[in-house]
Amino acid sequence: MSRAFPQQAYAARIAFVVELAIRLQAYGTTAQRLEGAVMAVSQQLELDCEPWINPTGMVLAFSDPMRPPGDSDTTRVIRMPPGDTDLYKLCEADRIAEEVMAGRLGLAEGYAALRALDRRAGWRGNAMQVLGFGLAGASVAGLLRLPWLDIATAGLIGLLIGLLELAGRNRPRLKEAGDAIAAMVAGSIAIAVASFVGPLNLNTVVIASLIVLMPGMALTNAFNELTSQHLVSGTARFAGAVATMLKLTIGTMIALTLAQMLGIDPQVRALRPQPDWVEWSALALAALAFAVLFRADRRDYPVVMLAAASGYLVSRLAGAEWGNSVGIFLAALLVTAAGNAYARWVKRPGAVVRVPGIILMVPGSASVRSLLTSLQQQDFAAGQDAAMAVINILLALIGGLLIGNLLLPPRRNL
Repeated sequence: MSRAFPQQAYAARIAFVVELAIRLQAYGTTAQRLEGAVMAVSQQLELDCEPWINPTGMVLAFSDPMRPPGDSDTTRVIRMPPGDTDLYKLCEADRIAEEVMAGRLGLAEGYAALRALDRRAGWRGNAMQVLGFGLAGASVAGLLRLPWLDIATAGLIGLLIGLLELAGRNRPRLKEAGDAIAAMVAGSIAIAVASFVGPLNLNTVVIASLIVLMPGMALTNAFNELTSQHLVSGTARFAGAVATMLKLTIGTMIALTLAQMLGIDPQVRALRPQPDWVEWSALALAALAFAVLFRADRRDYPVVMLAAASGYLVSRLAGAEWGNSVGIFLAALLVTAAGNAYARWVKRPGAVVRVPGIILMVPGSASVRSLLTSLQQQDFAAGQDAAMAVINILLALIGGLLIGNLLLPPRRNL
């Protein structure tokens, strides 16, 4: 351990750790991994730190071990919105922290480099994000082997939702109601197409078009935090995921109710006619879409896409042989172990592999489908099958994540 850090200002060391913690939370790091990273960096900077993390803020208590107890106690309370996955900035924050801890970058330079990550995306980055929404909706519809009209409708709705998300970034009121408005737009367009153009798998098209907004990753992270004894953070994240499910369901139900009041009768069908090549092509496009939506660095696109495709293929092939839950368990186990191996040997955050690797398995669509079906039929029993599917997926995912970490323990917190 370097002895250079105690010579630097105590406040400067605290400022760097606080800024790093804010960045990691903003880029989608879960509570247990964030706490581990903050404590590891603090130890290298010769600080004592006791972090307390939740999805909308954190409390960081610092002290200088070189001073008498109580003489240097400092507490920072930070309030911030829930984070969103940004793999490029997560990797950059990790790199900056490593450079500072190795002494190759000074605290002031490291702090400035972290602040520089606040640069907003240009028009090209925003256009890519909007395109990612559309591509995700169309590709998920393709994975479900829906007819071409359904795929086109899901892709069009996805593009519009991407534009809505972009418009709501600097408008707090629009952002607060964004999920409900997006679901209302998705439902309205799907109903219009099913009524005046051709029949659709209505609920499935709506869910495919909303796939980026589904809280499947939040649900998985919530239960992951609960199992790691981060009870407050896990409970808060679970409540946030439930709120998102409710807003998506409310928006869809508003669209369906308005159509009923106006006497519009959409043509609904249950048809999945596509051949195998459509599903495999859609898998490649879905992997690309999530590489864009997770804001991965271009050099990481092959890794991100391979992780997303591998997770889906393992769960699909193993599920066909031994059952869906076993397939998801094995996929989560292998993806987690692969992410830990990537972090060990490439010295970059394992989230580059882990997050995209499980994204196509998380239970967001199943959770919204269970609520939507129950409300449409005004019978909770009607959504029981989908609700049970959510529970089975969560159990399999969490089991795979836990066993994967045991199979190849992580040496890096990110």
